Amino acid sequence: MLINTKFLGKIEIDEKMIIDFENGLPGFNELHKFVVLDMEENPSLQYMQSIEKEEICFIVISPFAVMEDYEADLSEETVQKLVIENAEEVSLYAILTIPEDIKEITVNLIAPIIVNNVNNKAIQEIINNDKYSIRHKLFREE
Repeated sequence: MLINTKFLGKIEIDEKMIIDFENGLPGFNELHKFVVLDMEENPSLQYMQSIEKEEICFIVISPFAVMEDYEADLSEETVQKLVIENAEEVSLYAILTIPEDIKEITVNLIAPIIVNNVNNKAIQEIINNDKYSIRHKLFREE
């Protein structure tokens, strides 16, 4: 399948790579189909590109790359909606906010994207854990 992307131009993807947000993403409820693409220039980051609207693309990172001890206790509702049978079939992504000054990049650790890699169902869930923030600084001052 040929898609238009915000950062990579036109690219060919396998339709099996498409993840489905049944209810869209908060703030983007009308968008349901995304694909996660590797970022060659920075292997720890990825693009989460909308299939339906090429100008919508989020930069994402594994929350475990930001905090090694990251924990996402998923709600039973999310486990059921995504039909999760075990933790190994799940990928987590955190959305970055990238301002002009890259030293000020923040990561949304409180609302990760959860993807069931078996059926490609996805959801963004707010984690009930006060040690996480919506604006966690990626780069800490020394």
